[in-house]
Amino acid sequence: MAGLAGATEMDHGGLVKDATTATFRADVIAESSRQPVLVDFWAPWCGPCKQLAPLLEKVVRAAKGKVKLVKMNIDEHPEIAQHLGVRSIPAVFAFDRGQPADGFMGALPEGQIKAFVERLIGPLSASTDELRAQAEAALMQGETESAAALFQQILSESPDDLEATGGLVRALVAAGQLDDAEAQLQELPPAASANVAISAARAALDLASLSKEAGDEAQLRQRLAQDAGDHDARLSLAIVLNARDDREGAADTLLEVIRRERNWNDGAARKQLLQFFEAWGPMASETINARRKLSALLFS
Repeated sequence: MAGLAGATEMDHGGLVKDATTATFRADVIAESSRQPVLVDFWAPWCGPCKQLAPLLEKVVRAAKGKVKLVKMNIDEHPEIAQHLGVRSIPAVFAFDRGQPADGFMGALPEGQIKAFVERLIGPLSASTDELRAQAEAALMQGETESAAALFQQILSESPDDLEATGGLVRALVAAGQLDDAEAQLQELPPAASANVAISAARAALDLASLSKEAGDEAQLRQRLAQDAGDHDARLSLAIVLNARDDREGAADTLLEVIRRERNWNDGAARKQLLQFFEAWGPMASETINARRKLSALLFS
């Protein structure tokens, strides 16, 4: 890359520039008052410089504007490098608030470059906990595609994260991609089934599969209107209500079975309610409220 008569914006949204001695004050000193600026001293004949350049640019792009990169060809613009005492290249200096703050020499691997930049600006990407919270929020809002993408982002860094796998399965279930959800669970070792997140995902998938066979809501309500003791219809109605995310209605429908005939069909209503709790999660408000009502019924 040859130096130009003035600074040239490169194709990185203004995050990477070529600079000259004449533009150094504006491109580095002034710009570093807004965010740190890395200065990469290089030359066309320098092999390690060519190895370092794409890694530097990749890390800078990952920082999404929290740091910028200025490249100076020392063959064409040697003055700044001489002033800073650069004796070998590649050499990278970090400027912050107009002053050199840190630096390194040589073609470092990507991980060390990332660590160098993170010392200046903090973590380059959201933490796993932040991504998980974003994914769960997206799932609650019905943004299943966004939720799945966020869970997959966690898994790309931590393939063994069972909580993220469970979240991905729940997102796929919510999107109606039941075969894909099943495939995700099939890939797990048997021991994973004991994990709370995986058991919740399995429960959500099983409920989604049941809802396909449960029948039409209007027909089920008509059956109940004709026979209030039709607990089969009431059980199926609860599954249908849960499938359209009416958790309170689903729970109350099963609680009505328990109120009327506690041990009907070997406690089928209670067992179905417990499966709802497992799928919803123990801290969901609907689980807490329904569990309180169930206790009142069972111990009154």
